[in-house]
Amino acid sequence: MRVHIATDHAGMELSAHLIEVLSAKGYEMVDHGPAAYDAEDDYPSFCINAAQAVATEQEAGMDALGIVLGGSGNGEQMAANKVKGVRAALAWNLSTAKLAREHNNANVVAVGGRQHSVAEAAEIIEAFLSEPFSNAERHVRRINKIAQYETTGVVPE
Repeated sequence: MRVHIATDHAGMELSAHLIEVLSAKGYEMVDHGPAAYDAEDDYPSFCINAAQAVATEQEAGMDALGIVLGGSGNGEQMAANKVKGVRAALAWNLSTAKLAREHNNANVVAVGGRQHSVAEAAEIIEAFLSEPFSNAERHVRRINKIAQYETTGVVPE
């Protein structure tokens, strides 16, 4: 599986750790930046680029997910969710990470680098990456309604 990762300055240590650990576990990691620490960086470009790569690859039938990191993960999640086809979920524990995949088929996970130790954040992200979507009819129906609105701008019944 290919995993696209992006961060801001607050998540750089975590990002470097994840790239190393997840690569060793067989994930193909694609780093969307930043390349160097800058306390004044602007995360939206990095996160949008990672999210676009996930959406493009999934649309092409590839097995891809994404990770966006920041101080809280909130802004990074918001930026990623602006990309058509992306369902980014903020995960703050193992349960929210697993449910994001199992129930919502989230394709990008957002985690706050300042909210967790590196080990805890890595555990949350690994739970997200390894959890399959349930394909339960009710979840598929709900995800399709979100996609319908995203495409048409019409709120589904």
